[in-house]
Amino acid sequence: MHKSTDRMRRLKKLKSVTGSQDVGGGGEGAATVAENRTSDPSDTNGGATTGKDPSVFNPDIFKHLDKAGRSEFLKYLKLQLQDAADTPVYDRNGVFKQGISNAIYELLWQALRFTHKKDLVLHLLLEVVALHADFPSLIVDVVNILDSETSLMTEGLHEERHAFVQLVKDLDKVVPESLLKERLEIDTLQEVGIVKNKSFYSKFIKVKTKLYYKQRRFNLFREESEGFAKLITELNQEFEESTTPESIMDIIKSLIGCFNLDPNRVLDIIIESFETRPDRWNLFIPLLRSYMPTGAIICEVLGYKFCHFKDSRTPRSLYHVCALLLKHGVIALNDVYVWLTPNDGSIKADWEEELADAREMVRKLNLIQTNKKEDEKDPPPPPSVKKFNEEKYNANQKFGLCEALLKVGDWENAYKIIQKLPEQAVVLQEPIARAIADLIHLSVENIYYKKCFKAPAGRRQSRNRLYDDSKLVAKMQAKEFRDLRKYTWPMANVLGPAMHYDTVLMYKLIRIMKKLVVEMGVDSLNGPPPNSEAEQHYYDIMSSLDACILPSLLYLDNNCSMSEEIWAVLKYFPYHFRYSLYARWKNDSYQLHPNLIRRCGLAQRDIKALMKRVSKENVKQLGRLVGKYSHCAPGLLFDYILLQIQIYDNLIGPVCDMLKYLTALSFDCLGYCIIESLTLTGRLRFKDDGTSLSLWLQSLASFCGTIYKKYSIELSGLLQYVANQLKSQKSLDLLILREIVHKMAGVESCEEMTNDQLQAMCGGEQLRGEAGYFSQVRNTKKSSNRLKEALANNDLAVAICLLMAQQKHCVIYRETAAQSHLKLVGNLYDQCQDTLVQFGTFLGSTYSVDEYVERLPSIITMLREYHINTDVAFFLARPMFTHQINQKYDQLRKADPNAKKLTTAQKLQKYLEATQLIMNPIVESVRPLHSAKVWEDISPQFLVTFWSLSMYDLHVPNESYQREIGKLKQLAQQAAEGKDSNQSKNKKEQERYIALMEKLNDERKKQHEHVDKISQRLQEQKDSWFLLRSAKSAKNDTITQFLQLCLFPRCTFTALDALYCAKFVHAIHNLKTSNFSTLLCYDRIFCDITYSVTSCTEGEATRYGRFLCAMLETVMRWHADQAVFNKECANYPGFVTKFRVSNQFSEANDHVGYENYRHVCHKWHYKITKAIVFCLDSKDFMQIRNALIILMRILPHYPVLAKLAQIIERKVDKVREEEKTKRPDLYAIASSYIGQLKLKTPHMLKESDFHQMAERPNKDSPTTAGASGTPIKSDKMSPTSPPAQAGKVTGGASSFYNNEQKSGIKEPEAKAASLSRSDSKNQKSEGNSATMVSTATSASTTSSNDRESKQRDLPAPRESQSRSKDDQLEQTNNGSNGSRQSESRNRDAERDRQDQHDQRHGSITSHRSSRVKERTEAEQHQRSRERSQRLEELEAQQRGLKREKSSRRGGDERHRHGDAVETVDLVGSTDNRHYDEFEGRMRDRDLSSVSNESNGSMQHRQRSHETIEKDSKRRKLESSTSSSKKVEELVDSVKKARGIKTKERNKDKLSDEERDARKDRKLGRKRDRTEETNSNEHKRRREAQNGEDEIRERERHREKSPRERSNEKFERERASGSRAEERQYVKSTRSSRVNY
Repeated sequence: MHKSTDRMRRLKKLKSVTGSQDVGGGGEGAATVAENRTSDPSDTNGGATTGKDPSVFNPDIFKHLDKAGRSEFLKYLKLQLQDAADTPVYDRNGVFKQGISNAIYELLWQALRFTHKKDLVLHLLLEVVALHADFPSLIVDVVNILDSETSLMTEGLHEERHAFVQLVKDLDKVVPESLLKERLEIDTLQEVGIVKNKSFYSKFIKVKTKLYYKQRRFNLFREESEGFAKLITELNQEFEESTTPESIMDIIKSLIGCFNLDPNRVLDIIIESFETRPDRWNLFIPLLRSYMPTGAIICEVLGYKFCHFKDSRTPRSLYHVCALLLKHGVIALNDVYVWLTPNDGSIKADWEEELADAREMVRKLNLIQTNKKEDEKDPPPPPSVKKFNEEKYNANQKFGLCEALLKVGDWENAYKIIQKLPEQAVVLQEPIARAIADLIHLSVENIYYKKCFKAPAGRRQSRNRLYDDSKLVAKMQAKEFRDLRKYTWPMANVLGPAMHYDTVLMYKLIRIMKKLVVEMGVDSLNGPPPNSEAEQHYYDIMSSLDACILPSLLYLDNNCSMSEEIWAVLKYFPYHFRYSLYARWKNDSYQLHPNLIRRCGLAQRDIKALMKRVSKENVKQLGRLVGKYSHCAPGLLFDYILLQIQIYDNLIGPVCDMLKYLTALSFDCLGYCIIESLTLTGRLRFKDDGTSLSLWLQSLASFCGTIYKKYSIELSGLLQYVANQLKSQKSLDLLILREIVHKMAGVESCEEMTNDQLQAMCGGEQLRGEAGYFSQVRNTKKSSNRLKEALANNDLAVAICLLMAQQKHCVIYRETAAQSHLKLVGNLYDQCQDTLVQFGTFLGSTYSVDEYVERLPSIITMLREYHINTDVAFFLARPMFTHQINQKYDQLRKADPNAKKLTTAQKLQKYLEATQLIMNPIVESVRPLHSAKVWEDISPQFLVTFWSLSMYDLHVPNESYQREIGKLKQLAQQAAEGKDSNQSKNKKEQERYIALMEKLNDERKKQHEHVDKISQRLQEQKDSWFLLRSAKSAKNDTITQFLQLCLFPRCTFTALDALYCAKFVHAIHNLKTSNFSTLLCYDRIFCDITYSVTSCTEGEATRYGRFLCAMLETVMRWHADQAVFNKECANYPGFVTKFRVSNQFSEANDHVGYENYRHVCHKWHYKITKAIVFCLDSKDFMQIRNALIILMRILPHYPVLAKLAQIIERKVDKVREEEKTKRPDLYAIASSYIGQLKLKTPHMLKESDFHQMAERPNKDSPTTAGASGTPIKSDKMSPTSPPAQAGKVTGGASSFYNNEQKSGIKEPEAKAASLSRSDSKNQKSEGNSATMVSTATSASTTSSNDRESKQRDLPAPRESQSRSKDDQLEQTNNGSNGSRQSESRNRDAERDRQDQHDQRHGSITSHRSSRVKERTEAEQHQRSRERSQRLEELEAQQRGLKREKSSRRGGDERHRHGDAVETVDLVGSTDNRHYDEFEGRMRDRDLSSVSNESNGSMQHRQRSHETIEKDSKRRKLESSTSSSKKVEELVDSVKKARGIKTKERNKDKLSDEERDARKDRKLGRKRDRTEETNSNEHKRRREAQNGEDEIRERERHREKSPRERSNEKFERERASGSRAEERQYVKSTRSSRVNY
């Protein structure tokens, strides 16, 4: 078995030499391997063949070995020898080659398998041996492989083995026999016959045993002491300088030979002598190296010594000797390390136990004891640092050896020991830490005193023994900064937090770092060049700060100077590098050290106790403690402070005052902690309801603004964080930016400005600062500059602006897709908008104009490349325009040779020229933004002019200037009269106030000049603003484009822009701009604000309300005074009702009169009321909130009508009651509005005071004015106008009111409207009513008749416009018709009086009996039909007269005006009956109760109207005997045509679903009527049974009080008007904004 094992071992060894792939398996296996090798042509160890690589061995040469194969074999071997150096086994590069070995191996196998004759192979081997001297040895190695392979073959296949034996017998002819005896196995030699002695093997075993296993005898120490005594004497004598290790070695050899000493014992004595005199290491080290070259034996001796002391204290001398031997390479660390105790596993277990104990201590510190007794005292606090256990340290031989290695300067071996164990477990030991510190002192000694600190004159050299070793000093001491990378930085990184044992070393390293950074020329913005030596130093410094300097600071209590020194280095690094260092320092570094874990736990406990005592009274005392804690552990301190601030926002003020004792390093760490708090995961940023931001985020944002303003903390990190959040499409953190800009720059984002503040914001910068903000902009210059520099240094100013602009337009879609609450989406949008405006305002006010222009992209770039919307792009670019125009103006003025003699007109011309040069490129750049069709209505120049101007350009707030100057005068007077002892201070204050007044006066003067220039500029440009594509487009598309592209986007941008939009519209009007209808613009704005209100966010609703308020202010100012109206509107193009190509609007009948304008104002108020009521009834949060906000904003000018105010008040009160518990925010707004509305109630107007109305009937005659028999005179219509002018006014009002179109009108309706307009274009009035009555009057009258016929089941409406229409018809109709009309009106009035008397006496019974109710309704319907019939007859006669007159004068009129006359109608006849019906239901009826009715029910009513219409036609033909036949036929044909069209239209509109809905509603109404009838009948019967009939009868016949009669009248009107009101409001809800 032993022989087999040896053979297998040798076989494996030889296999690696020859490359054999098989080591056994019998003859077949070996043969298979050989065959495989022979048959594989791609073997890399083959010979050369034709067409193949000659360096590759080809086994095919053995097929013709007796011929050409022999020479090819030899040729291959020679080729292989060419690449060999001195041996055929290795090439020139020392790489092992298998080619020759494999070739010989294959050749010998040919003989073993009898493929070729043995003699042929032997002869070939003879020739091979002659090629190189090393071939015999190589052949024997291959034979040894074959020996192993053939001996391991299975039984029964011994032919190869027999052939091998025969081959080896004859092999002595080729190789020497001695070589065979040396290499081959003894069994093989005996089998071959080379060794013939059979006892040879037994003799071999005996010799081997004696040589390796028998120990020679030596004299022991106790047996013969003389030799050892002499040896000890020789080794411990005082050696002379000339003594050498060689001489001592000769003496030792002599003693060993003379006294036959034990060499191992002699080695032990030499080592012990070395222990006693380690200072003579230069003698003993060479001695030991020469005595015992093998270090393993020395290690065994040392190991026995270490094992002897494992249970006691190991002497330091043994460590020292071992360290010196290791240092000089006499022994290896791994050889001696295995003898040291304890083992590595136990050291690691002890370290993990220490970490667990430290964490457990911290956990117990955070526990709260709930069952503590009163007399029980608190346990003493645990120590912050565990005391050094010297006994345990001495028992650890590995620590002792590491310390000794460090003390002798062997850093390499010491570092190996440190790496074998838990790193900080070794370095944390104080002796080892101090030893490493000494080495670092040695390495930096020279460079520190050379470049960082000038050494004092009398400085002594260190007494450390390390400095005695000159080689060590030369090796480790750094001469230049580049040498620090070799030893200093690696040792410092390994030392880690243990550097706190040597603060002097910390100072040295920090100062070296600072010097190195300064010499590199880097700062927080500019790093070192890449791939340079400076970059390596840069990162080495950062690694050392992370590994040792900052963690060591945790051990240094109250060391402020060290903190400042560290900041002196850190401030040169960018903020992201510093923050990464703080992150590891605060979160990771202390987790690896038990002592640091304990210290941090105790620090957290003390910080918590400190924060519990914070108040405004003890800020100063606690601030000092906070400063002390911040020096060593700022991260832990700020984490807890920020946590408390997020919970209790009232701590922000005291905490900010406490932080004044912090160092710069602590402030910088605070900046990182704030960002970390913002990014903590697991905290919701929204409240539980998901509608607003969490309080912790709001508190943190407020703290950021306060702390960054008060203290100089770098802002780059926080600003970059906000920018990164915006890149990720997260806008919540814009709250941080808003607070910072507000606090640091004094720029507010508050929209809740007073009117005085808004007016002040229209002025210059000085006025804005004095009166434009809630808080005085004081002491923000330094903080504003810091913010400006932080933005500039990181190129974030423009980036944040553009990101906010992009985020503003994506936040709605992103948050809506995320299923966020709609209120939250609106708040986020408003936050983006407010912050963008605030930030843009800050940039415009802080940067100089040159800086602003340089940094901000051009307007073209923002619009095209960054895809910024027009409102934001022009908002950002607006400050550039004025600056560029002024620069260009100065250039043009200076270029003029008569620059000093230029007149004002010439200067103005230069200014206009400069404006054109600057703005023309911008005008051209906006052309691609919209289609060519848009520019057909408004010009690009107008678009750019609108967006490029601001309120400062249009309006000078003189009142604000005067108010502020007056305040300053008063303050200056108070300062002058001050009786304080400090007169100089009062004088300075007075001078300051006077200087401010002068600045305000100068600023006002400059603004006046600027506004005048802008006015002239607008005057020059106005004619090119609105292009007259056609008269219709001038009215319709122009206003549409103006509203869509200009007015609506900007009026919701800022509060100042809302005022600007209203001011700009007024400016366009005042400029008498052609092709622009001011009245139409106002009408489009006021007529339907429902969609605008609904689509606004809360902030936009506030701004939109300001815009409407400003527009209403202008409207109501014109409304209040006719003189003002005549002055500002009467002859202006904006109030023209007809547009002509030639702009001939001088005729009076082209304009809207004062009374008609007041009617239009009434209509606008009604439309606003209707939209507001619709929103309040919608139950939608956004609509209700926005409606309330807008009501609050427009309260100064709406409502002014008492009846509208009552409706609004009821609706708002209803909202308040419904939302009291559901949505408290709506409840609060509604309550506030009602309170303010009630204060305004005494100042409300009656409708008759608001606009002129016809005389109301008295109580006894409740009929219309036209039925009284006395026609209304024209002076009642317009007291200040003659009768002819009254006709004009009335006609204008009619045209104005009768053109309100319905939104979503179908094609048949559009065609009918167009036909009526085209038919009416040729009609003219003549005679006394020579006024051109608008063609829309007749069209509206016709449509009015149509509607009247459809509503004959309604009670007669009492409204001013119907009466005015009757009056107009009376004035127009002359001749015999007048008397007939008078008689019919008298009969109608008498019948109405009789009906009213009957209704007064039978009102109660009509409510109790359905039969009486039906009779009353039938009578009312009959009267309504008769009244409508008379009105239609009169209108038909009037149309006939007009048609005849217009046909006579049509040719002349067309010749005069051509096709360019187009009438602008602003109010449709649909609304003619709204107002008086509105009065009837004002107190009780809700507008929205019918306005939300579906189209199906309306269509049902329309069909019922058609049936009534047919019946009315029949009755009219029977009753109108006095009418002419021609008029009857005309009326009949018109009615039939309209009835057919109405049927077709309703048929088209009515779908299956609508029919089903109509049926359901019809059944529901029938069911309701049945239930009401049953309930009334049941009530009547019950009263009769109780005997109350007589009482009720007496009560009915007794005379009633005025209050009772009023209530009964109200109930009758309510009952009779409910159905009419229902139909009327359904139609009114469908009416759109003004069409043409």
